[in-house]
Amino acid sequence: MHAALETASPWIAQYADLIVPGGKVLDLACGGGRHAIYLANRGFMVLAVDRDEESLARIDHQFVMTQQMDLEGDRWPLPESEFGQWNAIVVSNYLYRPYLEQLPDLLEEGGILLYETFAIGNEEFGKPSNPNFLLQHGELLDLAKRHDLHVVAYQDGYRAIPKPAMVQSLCASRGLPKIRHPLQFSA
Repeated sequence: MHAALETASPWIAQYADLIVPGGKVLDLACGGGRHAIYLANRGFMVLAVDRDEESLARIDHQFVMTQQMDLEGDRWPLPESEFGQWNAIVVSNYLYRPYLEQLPDLLEEGGILLYETFAIGNEEFGKPSNPNFLLQHGELLDLAKRHDLHVVAYQDGYRAIPKPAMVQSLCASRGLPKIRHPLQFSA
């Protein structure tokens, strides 16, 4: 595993404090579990789902439950009734548009959506380069608007670390967040 992908994304880490203490978090398409483990170490109960059983088998933490799921099948595998609503959903480096609209409905009132993945223009830097896996400019903002999510923070542009890429990131809540997060300005 690439060393930079063993640590939590700075975007996810920056806004994790908005999740209610001890909350229930869904890490969607978790890969090797870097965010699941980071959040579990902060006291959250995490369901880490991915289709790769080998990646899931490497996740070993008492507060992380893993489940192998085909997130791109004919049927959405995470209906609300099966797991209830989430205090937070984390998605990093993954995009499958047919079920993107399902995510906001899985959040409880005040629940946090932390989404970060590659955006159009990334083809200049390598993979992913297929437009099916790249967000269009403002696409996450449009998702938030369609579902009346409160946008806490958003960015869309170039990122140099862990590798050069075009990335779009969103932190939004269903209704107002339950926890206040101070605005941070850099000089």
